[in-house]
Amino acid sequence: MTAATATATATAQPRATTRTGGPDEDGPKVLEHVLGWTLVVVLAMLVTQIGLM
Repeated sequence: MTAATATATATAQPRATTRTGGPDEDGPKVLEHVLGWTLVVVLAMLVTQIGLM
C-alpha cells in the first residue's frame, strides 16, 4: 500500500462521531434558559437561607 492509497482510504471512510448525550441542536432554547435561570435563583436562595453567604 502506498502513501497515496492509504490517505485515500482514510479520507474515504466516514467518521464515526460519538454522541455524549448533550442537548440537541433543535431543542427549545427558551425553555432551557428559563429552567437554567430558575435553578440558579433557587440555588442562590438556598445558599442564602442556609447562611453560607
